[in-house]
Amino acid sequence: MNSKRLLLFFAGCSLVLVFASTNPVWAQGTYLTKDEFLKQSLGTSYHGHKLWLSKPIMQQLKNIFGHKYPGLRIRYWSNNNNANQTAWILNEIGKVKPITFGVVVNNRKIESIYVLVFRESRGWEIKQTFFTDQFLGASLNNRLRLNQHIDSISGATLSVIAMKKVARAALYLSQQIELTDPVISHQPGEDESG
Repeated sequence: MNSKRLLLFFAGCSLVLVFASTNPVWAQGTYLTKDEFLKQSLGTSYHGHKLWLSKPIMQQLKNIFGHKYPGLRIRYWSNNNNANQTAWILNEIGKVKPITFGVVVNNRKIESIYVLVFRESRGWEIKQTFFTDQFLGASLNNRLRLNQHIDSISGATLSVIAMKKVARAALYLSQQIELTDPVISHQPGEDESG
């Protein structure tokens, strides 16, 4: 009788493990809030800005993402002590739902990249440092591609592609800040965090 109960217990545990590995709902959620990302990446001395998207910028973003980027402007943040350091929070669809990424660009290279919010049922492994570390120091070549190879993750291909697109977009957008030197639309009294 005891061995029969033990066998049923292990069979039940096996089913739970199989279900959890095929649909890891626990992987969905917020890994890092916007404020946590900005404070961790830029310290406490940062300001929010807006980059207005001209037609040429919109066209390049469409080339990078493979679809029109929604909106007429993109928020970004800069460090008061380092004008070359910008932080971007961008969304891109993984398989069917948007993934929110945080990217820090410093001197035209990726300084850090994070998954802030993951909404998909697969591909959550892209948040792991073994994967994100591949992006460190990456920059854009003349064709707006990353200048270094990023290994994929089996079973997370669409999430990997989304992260590559966001990395390219953040690098491109930070170049536009340098090239155009836009008038920063931050007004006194506006919420600086975001």
